[in-house]
Amino acid sequence: MRNFLLEEYFADWEFNATHHMTASDVESMSTSQLLDLATAEDRYGFENAWLGYTEPKGAPDLREAIADTYENLDADNILCFAGAAEGIYAAMRVLLSSRDHLVVPVPNYQSAESVAEDVCEVTGIGLNFENGWCLDLQEVEDSIKSNTKIISVNYPHNPDGMIMSRDDLFSLIEICRSNGLILFSDEVFRGIELDDKDRLPQVADIYERGISLGVMSKAYGLPGLRIGWLAAKNRELLDEISRYKHYLSITNSSSSERLALIALKARKKILKENQTYLRKNVEELESFFLSYPSLFQWRRPQGGCIAYPKFIGPGGGEKFCHELLKKKGVFLLPGSVYESPLANTPPDHFRIGYGRKESFYDGLNAIGDFLDADYSAFV
Repeated sequence: MRNFLLEEYFADWEFNATHHMTASDVESMSTSQLLDLATAEDRYGFENAWLGYTEPKGAPDLREAIADTYENLDADNILCFAGAAEGIYAAMRVLLSSRDHLVVPVPNYQSAESVAEDVCEVTGIGLNFENGWCLDLQEVEDSIKSNTKIISVNYPHNPDGMIMSRDDLFSLIEICRSNGLILFSDEVFRGIELDDKDRLPQVADIYERGISLGVMSKAYGLPGLRIGWLAAKNRELLDEISRYKHYLSITNSSSSERLALIALKARKKILKENQTYLRKNVEELESFFLSYPSLFQWRRPQGGCIAYPKFIGPGGGEKFCHELLKKKGVFLLPGSVYESPLANTPPDHFRIGYGRKESFYDGLNAIGDFLDADYSAFV
């Protein structure tokens, strides 16, 4: 597979920059903060967790709690993984063969492209700022071949934070249904839409050949737990993927499963609090970018905790990100990490996160200081 550019960039700078301003997860909690949300029974369950192997599919009560976040699924429709990335990897390795074909929007989180590329032919559908980052369903339909097996989507979308309309989602499902295709839906940011009315139904609930990907990392802000899952009505398919997992993580951490269970039971409180400060942060972010109209083009995201504005000043977006990192220690993701051989990716964009609390404002102030004090030297 081609190198994972985004993760390589993160490895270099995530823990070395002064201001981490491109995180795709919300503010994390400490273990003690999460335990404060637990019932006495669940706290006891964590503190006395047996540190042996757990069930490969995930603990039954954890899978039941995950299933409760869906409308029409139960625990047998859930398969747990060590994070969402393992779920993507296992699903694509099991579902695809060299004879198959996959369709995916671009830009996207790279593993949605690269794992499939390593197995079969992949067609990328280019998204762009001018069209509101909307997926062209006619282009999707035109890309379907006789050997197409999967259409892969991600909403709220990484990196732009936009959400497909409900009508478009049902139209996409009908395209998949009429062609006998699997719809793989990355829903890791679901639950932190900035407006609840934009929240989409989960694909595994509404489509018989749908697969939904979820994780505790993004909307819940608990990436340290490394608990993700696939949800699907097709239990035989999940069983097949589960057998492949035997070559990967085999099982999850029992302690992480206990903590994930606590978070899921407290999900309404957690997600509501996260939405509250995300709405405040995105207002601040929007005000900031609109105050520099000659330097940035801005489109307000609808969900998640990331946005993908465009730098239109002299020097271009890549140089802006690198100079900002060098001069002020502000870590943004330049658009080059989203470059893809599948379709042209729009130049000069950068990913910025607004999922942190106090550190978000420190980072935004540092960007402002750069623009007001160092920008003339930069250009």
